[in-house]
Amino acid sequence: MPVARSFTIARVVLRYRLDQLLPLSRQPLWLRGLLSPLRLLPKSTLGRGERLRRALEELGPIFVKFGQLLSTRPDLLPPDIVEELDRLQDRVPPFPSEQCVGLVEKALGGSVDELFASFDRQPLASASVAQVHGAVLRSGESVVVKVLRPGIDRVIEQDLRLLNMFAGWIERWVPDGRRFRPVEVVEDYRHTIEGELDLVREAANGTQLKRNFANSPLLYIPEVYWDYTRENVLVLERIDGIPVTDVRQLQAQDTDMKLLAVRGVEIFFKQVFEHNFFHADMHPGNIFVSRSNPRRPQYIAIDTAIVGSLTREDQYYLARNLLAMFRRDYRMVAELHVQSGWVRRDTPVNSFEAAIRAVCEPIFEKPLGEISFARVLISLFQTARRFDMAVQPQLVLLQKTLLNIEGLGRQLYPQLDLWKTAHPFLERWMRERIHPKTIVGEIKRYGPEWLEKFPQLPQMVFSSLEQARELAPHLDTIGDKLAQSQRRGRRQYLRRVAGVLLAAGATALAAPELTAQLPPAAWAMGVAALALLLWP
Repeated sequence: MPVARSFTIARVVLRYRLDQLLPLSRQPLWLRGLLSPLRLLPKSTLGRGERLRRALEELGPIFVKFGQLLSTRPDLLPPDIVEELDRLQDRVPPFPSEQCVGLVEKALGGSVDELFASFDRQPLASASVAQVHGAVLRSGESVVVKVLRPGIDRVIEQDLRLLNMFAGWIERWVPDGRRFRPVEVVEDYRHTIEGELDLVREAANGTQLKRNFANSPLLYIPEVYWDYTRENVLVLERIDGIPVTDVRQLQAQDTDMKLLAVRGVEIFFKQVFEHNFFHADMHPGNIFVSRSNPRRPQYIAIDTAIVGSLTREDQYYLARNLLAMFRRDYRMVAELHVQSGWVRRDTPVNSFEAAIRAVCEPIFEKPLGEISFARVLISLFQTARRFDMAVQPQLVLLQKTLLNIEGLGRQLYPQLDLWKTAHPFLERWMRERIHPKTIVGEIKRYGPEWLEKFPQLPQMVFSSLEQARELAPHLDTIGDKLAQSQRRGRRQYLRRVAGVLLAAGATALAAPELTAQLPPAAWAMGVAALALLLWP
């Protein structure tokens, strides 16, 4: 690990007095002694969130991206820090155009003049991981060419090692450090950033999303030109849309803002529950609005490097959790968390229910239209963490996406009632899940696999019996020791059963209406009871 980089980080930490983010009185004695000399340095007049944001911006694009990830974790960080980190902008100076052209030519095996009718040397946009150039294909289509920064994988790996070292140090030595799960956060960041380093994966994600929303009035995904796509180069259809944050321009073309906000919510729920494949990086910079039909507005989404999906079980439990919360059935919410395995099986349900109620009741006292759906979900996960809920990466991505969608919807239409849109959707999805057509569809989907495995069942049973027979001699010793106690327990159990059978037989014989019909049953019960009583 380069020493110079470590010194750079230490210098930035001291410049912005990030040491002040640690409450000194709560640190162990040795750490207080180590940090005490820093009190001699002048204190910063900036707020803690602004200091952290500026430090990350100065440390470079990889740390900026890490800060952006932290801004999606209000379940871990205080609101003032989250709000400040939301302001991080992923804008960095472009790398030289000649270098970009060289990377494109090497990846595609030809000169840009041969491959494209035109290629703009000036980039349209430049971010921490890649930059984008405009171009026109020989066939006439207007496209954008996305190119990964040279050597970005080495830079990312270097900074990830540093972040992991700091996270481990915080988790081990800082009081309450484990509660913030820094190692897990860094690992989450690793998965996120690695997904952005393979443009073929991004192209595949975009193709799947485009297929899911084919001919949909809700969402449009740009076409991927696979013949021009490699691991470090991606060529996409160039779209013409209005940035979703440009509210003035949207209003100028008479866009139906309420419908636009509602459709954003519909897109989220369709992706999560119908398609089970959702765009997990839907921040405003990746979302545009089509100019074609302002009264029936359609979204355009780009940058599909990060996607998420849920297991069928998680889908089901999440939907039931949300519906139970909507009905304020906190007992059900607690039981569902245990059933789903999101919290430990030995979690005290009564205590968990009380904790959920204490968090959610103040929220639900507000008018329904003022309740943040995403914040309720975050509160739920925060409470579950106190009961040792394991980090669920797919739920973190979902939470992040919902935060983006709801924030965007309220920006477009402040009166947006997300609950009003979500509730009927979830109820309809739950009904369709158990509909006969759905069950028939599942049989059609998995039936061939079941039929293929069916002939193997006898052999599997035979193999299991053979293994049991081979293990039997090894169990004899243990069996001998347990035999007596097992026999005693068996005798007691059988005597109880015999008592029940005798009572049932007596009842059958004593009841006049049953005597004519059930004497054989009564005699059979009596014989069975006698046999059980005489069992050795």
